[in-house]
Amino acid sequence: MCGIVGNINFKHQKTDEVFLSNAVNQLNKRGPDHRSAVTTKNGGLGHARLSIIDTSKGANQPMRIGNYTIVFNGEIYNYQSIKKSLESKGISFTTNSDTEVLLRLFIEKGEVFLNELDGFFSFCIYNEEEDTYFIARDRFGIKPLLYYQDDNQFIFASEMKAILQFPIQKEIDKASLTQFFQFNYIPEPNSIFTKVKKLLPAHFITIKKGTVVVKKYYNYYLKQEQTTDSYEVAKTKVKNLLEKSVKNRMIADVPVGAFLSGGVDSSIISSISSRLTKNLHTFSVGFKDEPYFDETQYAQLIAKKIKSEHTVFSLSNNDLYEHFERVLDYIDEPFADSSAINVFLLSKYTKNKVTVALSGDGADELFSGYNKHEALRIAAESNLKNTIIKAGKPFYKFLPQSRQNKIGNLGRQLDKYAKGLSLSNKDRYISWASFMEALKAQNLVKNNTDFDNRSKQLLPFEVNSMNDILYADFNLVLTNDMLKKVDSMSMANSLEVRTPFLQHDLVSYVFSLPEEYKIDKTSRKKILKDAFADDLPKELANRPKHGFEVPLLKWFKNEMEDYLNQNVFNQELIETQGILNWNEVKKIKQQLNSNSPKDAVSATWALVVFQHWFKKWM
Repeated sequence: MCGIVGNINFKHQKTDEVFLSNAVNQLNKRGPDHRSAVTTKNGGLGHARLSIIDTSKGANQPMRIGNYTIVFNGEIYNYQSIKKSLESKGISFTTNSDTEVLLRLFIEKGEVFLNELDGFFSFCIYNEEEDTYFIARDRFGIKPLLYYQDDNQFIFASEMKAILQFPIQKEIDKASLTQFFQFNYIPEPNSIFTKVKKLLPAHFITIKKGTVVVKKYYNYYLKQEQTTDSYEVAKTKVKNLLEKSVKNRMIADVPVGAFLSGGVDSSIISSISSRLTKNLHTFSVGFKDEPYFDETQYAQLIAKKIKSEHTVFSLSNNDLYEHFERVLDYIDEPFADSSAINVFLLSKYTKNKVTVALSGDGADELFSGYNKHEALRIAAESNLKNTIIKAGKPFYKFLPQSRQNKIGNLGRQLDKYAKGLSLSNKDRYISWASFMEALKAQNLVKNNTDFDNRSKQLLPFEVNSMNDILYADFNLVLTNDMLKKVDSMSMANSLEVRTPFLQHDLVSYVFSLPEEYKIDKTSRKKILKDAFADDLPKELANRPKHGFEVPLLKWFKNEMEDYLNQNVFNQELIETQGILNWNEVKKIKQQLNSNSPKDAVSATWALVVFQHWFKKWM
């Protein structure tokens, strides 16, 4: 796990080494062990290394073999088998790193080599003889890759903060900002800046003589290729594929542990891991002041069953509050999933004992684990219950609505569910994946004339079946929210997090399964739970999903009141910026201070994030 950056000048000039050096230094959290950069004929490549496999100096990057130079972020889990195959052809190696294997495989096979890789990655390979660049990102977007392009140059990096070290046009993309307020993140391939894009998962870029070409190399969801495997056969295959994936992700030359939240997904990963290593370290966070959300008792059950060396980091609301500005400081593009604070603290404390941690990320999106999935399944049915709920839509607005208590949350959910019943399948999905209604977000941001067109491009496929919904989650929620959150918050603490559920053979197979294998009237993540029933205590298998809400409303009413008045609900500031509509910001403040704050809490946090980002980076 590392950070990469590169600058390519279309005018065939050398890169400015000061800009390049500053960019590499911005990635120091991603790569604290070694930082270096080299120049090319018309640019430069930089790398910041977190040593995981072959920690020797010989495996440092940028790495050069003949005419080829690579900068690489990620891990290739099957590098040992690839290495043996290359050695059988007479190719020799000077290191034990997966970086050298990756580069030599590219030299041997060219761009088709991507299909052989099992891992997560973003990298650039420069061919000096042909003066060409090959840039690629892994199949599911586990590792980030952003790029900037204008008439004079092309810049790529693992993080926006590295790109910002070069002289670029920093024009805010109003449609992207509107989507940020709608979803709490900016969906790929767009970014907060008009000229900065994110390379989509399973895509690569070739650059030759100033011509930039982007291509897709992998597709995991083929509707026509649904398996005919019986449920029992499928259950065995799922188990074998996941166990193989975990085994591959245990390979490292540094200590490896596992996150153990007490949920089904992390419990399965930890259970498999415990059979593959002695003295597995597992880690979880508890919440002293929020007993409803504290799931450490379930994590302890699993830890006892698998005999792991378990550590609980028990956090108070004050602990969360003390770190929120550190989280915002690391974010270099508006991102308002407040649970990033939890991931930051979990990563911070986990790093004290291990350098690599396995997580259960991806399972909810793959096997249908969210409450949203159950709601979408029921909403698709034609029944009396839906008819009655739909008829009551005019009255739900009078109910208390907030995320802060059970009654308010029920009112909020009823109102949102009833509105969704009147929408098309795709619009319903987008509505229930949103934190702010699209129209409210559109009114909040000034001059966002491209928002309607951007919205139409959001999901360029139909969303009819549950498998379509899960595919939409992969394209929207998983890549833009969950994986971004884990990558940025773990990298802020120089911790590598690996995701066994996102092994591409497993993902491809699960998408080929009938949706009833994953969700029905009795269970979500059905086949996953059944496949690993022996690994899960009974108390765990069917308990409701709690999640965790950061106590934002308490902060806003108390510790952050002055902060909000000065930095968020400040008419002079808003009007001077000329980006947001003050009347809409004022409405959010009024709703926040009412007895029914609805979604004003998440909207206020999004405003906090945006203003902190604007002050630091603009």
